[in-house]
Amino acid sequence: MLILKDLSIGYDEGGSSLIAGLSVSIANGSLRLLQGPSGCGKSTLLSVVSGTAPPSVNWSGDVLLDGLSVTSLKAEDRGIGLMFQDPLLFPHMSVGDNLAFGLAANYRRDRRQRVETALEMSGLAGFADRDPATLSGGQAARLALMRTLLAEPKALLMDEAFSALDPDLRQSFGQFVLSQIRERNIPALLVSHDAGDASFADDDIIRL
Repeated sequence: MLILKDLSIGYDEGGSSLIAGLSVSIANGSLRLLQGPSGCGKSTLLSVVSGTAPPSVNWSGDVLLDGLSVTSLKAEDRGIGLMFQDPLLFPHMSVGDNLAFGLAANYRRDRRQRVETALEMSGLAGFADRDPATLSGGQAARLALMRTLLAEPKALLMDEAFSALDPDLRQSFGQFVLSQIRERNIPALLVSHDAGDASFADDDIIRL
């Protein structure tokens, strides 16, 4: 379970406040949706939870994952995966090498099998040697998700991860995300300004 406990977030410059006293619980295998207008602090919240917030962000509160506080840990030690609207695929790597980059260290020995399985699960079987630039928007999104999940995160954060997709692709990708979250039994938080993403939420929408 991912718990955000009494989070307050602002910026040092001018003492501006974005979020005050936010508390949220996200159960394993479920997705919560956080919505709010542009500039309200959605992306900044994810940076605080993931440990990637810049020094200019001032915040208080706690982030707990599976009952343990992770707020004192570096981003790479938190076990939290992060996805963005842009798939951020490495253009100099093949599709298969992009996936292999995300592999948890203990799976390096069976790298090929893990990559092939991930490709098959995401509907990209036989694409290992392809240039990522040749993928469609939906294919690139699925590849980015699987690369993130191959690192075996204990929680998943998504920053407008569906926004670049047309309505049909958004639905199919959203269902794919839900299936992966439930199969791995990890909590997920999606921040979005699009009301259509409410269909993927397992609980009440969090509003900023």
